[in-house]
Amino acid sequence: MNPTIAIDYPETAAWLEGFVRSHAKRQDSRLEAIVEADGPREGRSYGVRLALGTRTEPPLGSPPIELEYREVAEGRTRFAWCATLGERIRTVARTLLGTRQAAG
Repeated sequence: MNPTIAIDYPETAAWLEGFVRSHAKRQDSRLEAIVEADGPREGRSYGVRLALGTRTEPPLGSPPIELEYREVAEGRTRFAWCATLGERIRTVARTLLGTRQAAG
């Protein structure tokens, strides 16, 4: 990925969804990524959740993981930023899986 090539909001959202899905599925292949990009956050930020069946993490009604558009567009080309976000996503995935296991 060339960091000097501009990336627009929808392209960044697609990249983020793939990144989140990839890291979530490292914990459990059933996990799905939800990237909220419409409404008031369109063009400025993304909300991220993970889903397993009807459960989500963070839970619906709670704020999602918030990421600024510019932060994602610039961070996607930096290994350290990607590593940090990947670990954050895997931690959320483990939380969701632990919640489900305790409830099921």
